[in-house]
Amino acid sequence: MPGLNLTRAEAGHRAESLTVTSYDVTLDLTKGATVFGSTTVVKFSAVEGSSSFIDAITETVHSVTLNGTELDPAVVSDGVRIQLPGLAAENELRVVADAPYMNTGEGLHRFVDPVDNEAYLYTQFEVPDSRRMFAVFEQPDLKAAFTFTVTAPSHWDLISNSPTPVPVETTPGDDGAARSVWQFAPTPRISSYVTALIAGPYQSVRSKVTSSDGRVIALGVFARKSLMQYLDADNIFELTRQGFEFFEAQFGFPYPFEKYDQLFVPEFNAGAMENAGAVTILEGYVFRGKVTDAQIERRAITVLHELAHMWFGDLVTMRWWNDLWLNESFAEYMSHLAAVENTEFDRAWTTFASVEKSWAYRQDQLPTTHPIFAEINDLQDVEVNFDGITYAKGASVLRQLVAWVGPEQFMSGVREYFQKHAWQNTELADLMKELEAASGRDLDQWGKLWLETAGVNTLSPELEVDADGTITSFAIVQTAIDEQPTLRPHRLAVGFYDLSAEGKLERTHREELDVDGARTDVPALAGMARPDLVLLNDDDLAYAKVRLDPASLATAKAHLKDFAGSLPRTLVWGSAWDAARDGETPARGYVELILANIASETDSSVILTQLRQLATTLTYYVAADHKDAATEAAADTLWELSKTAAAGSDAQLQFVKSFALLAASSSQLDTVQAVLDGSTVLDGLTVDQDLRWELLTALVVGGREGQDRIDAELGRDNTANGQNAAALATAALPTPEAKAAAWKKIVVTGELSNAIQSSAVTGFMRVPDTSLLEPYAEEYFEAVPGIVANRTFALAQQIVVGLYPAQLTTQATVDRTDKFLAELPADSNALRRMMLENRDGVARALKARAADA
Repeated sequence: MPGLNLTRAEAGHRAESLTVTSYDVTLDLTKGATVFGSTTVVKFSAVEGSSSFIDAITETVHSVTLNGTELDPAVVSDGVRIQLPGLAAENELRVVADAPYMNTGEGLHRFVDPVDNEAYLYTQFEVPDSRRMFAVFEQPDLKAAFTFTVTAPSHWDLISNSPTPVPVETTPGDDGAARSVWQFAPTPRISSYVTALIAGPYQSVRSKVTSSDGRVIALGVFARKSLMQYLDADNIFELTRQGFEFFEAQFGFPYPFEKYDQLFVPEFNAGAMENAGAVTILEGYVFRGKVTDAQIERRAITVLHELAHMWFGDLVTMRWWNDLWLNESFAEYMSHLAAVENTEFDRAWTTFASVEKSWAYRQDQLPTTHPIFAEINDLQDVEVNFDGITYAKGASVLRQLVAWVGPEQFMSGVREYFQKHAWQNTELADLMKELEAASGRDLDQWGKLWLETAGVNTLSPELEVDADGTITSFAIVQTAIDEQPTLRPHRLAVGFYDLSAEGKLERTHREELDVDGARTDVPALAGMARPDLVLLNDDDLAYAKVRLDPASLATAKAHLKDFAGSLPRTLVWGSAWDAARDGETPARGYVELILANIASETDSSVILTQLRQLATTLTYYVAADHKDAATEAAADTLWELSKTAAAGSDAQLQFVKSFALLAASSSQLDTVQAVLDGSTVLDGLTVDQDLRWELLTALVVGGREGQDRIDAELGRDNTANGQNAAALATAALPTPEAKAAAWKKIVVTGELSNAIQSSAVTGFMRVPDTSLLEPYAEEYFEAVPGIVANRTFALAQQIVVGLYPAQLTTQATVDRTDKFLAELPADSNALRRMMLENRDGVARALKARAADA
C-alpha cells in the first residue's frame, strides 16, 4: 500500500500547516478475536482552505466526519490515509472504524496465553504504528494531549500513560461476561508513538518513589498471571529508584509524568519501549530459571535506558527521525553511566566495550554504514536505521563527546536543554548549542567529523626504544580505509601495563591527551621505560579500532588472563576479534586465544560475547577444510571447562550452553543426553526447563531425538516459552521433510506470529550439514520480494536476514546476491540495504577463511 510510507517532505508540510490540540480515542476491545472498535475525535487548527491527511490503518472505516459534515467514502480509498479537504481554521475530525489486532508485535498486539487461555494485549507504536490503533497525524513533532476511553472485560487490568481510573460503567456483554468502561485522564502533550495501552488480566506488584520535587510517584511492575511466580519485582523497583535518584540529579528536572509502570509483555520484538509512564519490556527478562549474570545486567541496563527516555525522548522529543540516533544514544550512554555510578553494576563500561562497541564497529564496517546523523527521507529509512550506528556508535561517540567537553560541562548543558525545551520538539543543534555554551568548546567541526561522516578509524602505537629499554619516541598513528577516509579528533588515554611480582598485568602509567590527524607525537612518554604492554584507548574513552605493537601483542597472548582489571582485558579481546574478522590474523588463532583464556574471565558479559564470537568464528571464519575438526575440538574443550568451573557458577552455565550448541560428535551427543536425563551431574548445575530445551534441541539437531520427543517436552512445558522452544526444535529437525514443512509455514503461508516465526527461522538455519539448506538458496531469492511487499516490516526483516543462505559460504552465494541486487527496483531501499549487509557477511567470511587457510 503506497500510503504506508511517509516522506519527510510530507511530514514537514503537514507540521507547517497543522497544530494538533487533542485526541479523544474510544476503543471497544469486546468485539472478538480479530478486530476492535476505534473511534477517534481529533481537534486541530489548520491553514484555512488547505487540505491534508490523517493516518489510519483499518479493517473498515464506518464514517469520517469533518466539522459536522460526513465525508465521501472515497477519502479512505487506500485503507491507510484519510484525505481531509477544505480544512477550517479550527477543526474537529471524527473517524469511526474497526481495526485489526496484530500478531506481529506492531500496533495493538493480541496474544493468547496457552496456560490460562486468556488474551493479553499491548501496543508497540514506534516508528509508525499508532495509526494501527487510532486515526492520528503520525509524526513526532505533532504533539497533543491524548484521552483514552476503553471498553474491555471487567476482570482485565488496563494500563496507559495516565493512571488507571476506576471504571465508569459496568454492563453484561453479549456473551454474558461483565464488561467495563475505563476513561483515562488526558496525557500531557506527547508524541503519538509514546502513547500506550496494555490490557488483559495482567497481575501487578505496586510500590512508590518520592520525586525530587516531593511528589509521590506510583510504581508498578506487571506480567501475565502464568509468569508472576518468576517476577522479581523488588529488583526492578530497586533499579528504578536508583535510576530516579540519578537522573533527577543529573538532569536537574523532576520526573515529568504522574506514575511509572513497567510491563513485561509477550512476543515483543525489541528489548523495551519508552511509552510515557508505561514502559513495555521483553518478557524474556522474566527469568524462569537460572540465567547468566550478563542477562541480569542487560535487564538492568534496559530498565535504566527506558527510564532515561522519560526525559530524553518523551519530555523533549526529536522533531523528525533523523535525530533518532540522539534519542537512543543518549539513553544508552546514560543507562551505562547510571549503572556504574549508582547501582551494583559498576563494571557496566566493560560490558559496553564488549557488547555495544563491538556491535558498533561491526555495523560501521558494512557497506551500508552511514553517518550517525543520517539522512532519513521517509519511514522506510528509519525502520532499517534501528542499528548499531544509531544505538551503539552514537552512544560511543557521546562518551567521546563527554570526554571532549568534560563530564560536568556536558551535564550542565543537558540541564539547560531540558529547562528550555520541556514538552517540545528539538533538533541536534539545540543540544549542541547548550553543550558549547557550557564547555566553551566550538563543536561545529567536531560535529562535522564525528556525526556527519561514517566509518571507524584504526589507532596504532609507533615507538622507538634504546638499548636500555627506554622509550626515545612515541606516536599514535591514525588510519582510515579508502572508502571512509575521514581522520577524526580523539580524546583518549594511553595505558602502560607491567607484570607484577604476583604475575598480574597492572597499570603503571596513564597519559590522557587529544589525538588528531594521521600522526600525534606524545613527548610526555619519551624517557620512560618501555612497559610490558602498551594499550591505546585505555579506559575506552574513544571510538576506534586499536592495534597492539608486536611486543605488546606477545604479552597479551601470553598473559591475557592476567590483567588485574576487566576493562583493559576486554579492549585486548576486542582488538583480537577485530583482527580475526578483518582477515588480518588466522581465525583458528582467535579460537585458541578464547579457549586458552575464557576460564579466567571474570565478567559475565565478556564471557557471553566471546562464546558467541567463538561460534561465529567456527561457523564462518575458520577455513572450510578445518571447520569440523576445530568445532569438535572446541566443544570438547568447553565440556572440560564446564567440569572444572566453580560449582553453580555463571561460567559453568555459559560453558554448558555453548558446549550444547557446538556438540556434534557421537561422544559429545552422548554427553548432552546424559546431562539431560540426569545420568551425568555437574555439581551446582540446575537443569531447569529452559536448559532442558537447549539440551534437547542439541540432540534434535544431532539426529538423536525427533518430533515425538519435542511433543513430549512441550506437554511438560505448554507455555509461551515452551511453544517458542518447540517451534525452534521442530524447525531444526535434520530431515528434508522437516525443513520443507518449516519453510512452508515461514515463507509460503506466513501463518506464524512474530515470536514463533523468529524461533522457527532460528531452528531452520541450525543444521548439522549445510546440504540441508542448499535446496532453499534459490527459493529464498525468488521469495524475498513478495515477502517484503506483503508482510509487515518486522516479519519481513526476520525472513530477509534470518533465512539468507549465509552458511553456504561460497563465491556462488555472493554472485547470486549480486544478481539479485542488480535486478532490484530503484525504490527498494530497505531491501537493498538488508541484502547488501547479508552479502558483506559472506564476503567477509570468505576473506577470513582465506587468511585461516
